[in-house]
Amino acid sequence: MSWGDENTTFNVVINHEEQYSIWPDYKDVPAGWRLAGKQGKKEECLAWIDQVWTDMRPLSLRQAMDADVAGAAGATTAQH
Repeated sequence: MSWGDENTTFNVVINHEEQYSIWPDYKDVPAGWRLAGKQGKKEECLAWIDQVWTDMRPLSLRQAMDADVAGAAGATTAQH
């Protein structure tokens, strides 16, 4: 079994920033990553990631941008 072997089974993994990757099932999931609930052949896992990972920004960036928008909206409301 190897990364390039078409018969290798992979797990989809996700990190604390909600970024996805694949990892071969014969290896322990690396520190900082957890199983995302999808397992299969490489192409199947990559297709699943394409469907569910619709916002490529890391979670911390999305949260910071949301806070900026909320802060700007609050400032605009306070001025009126």
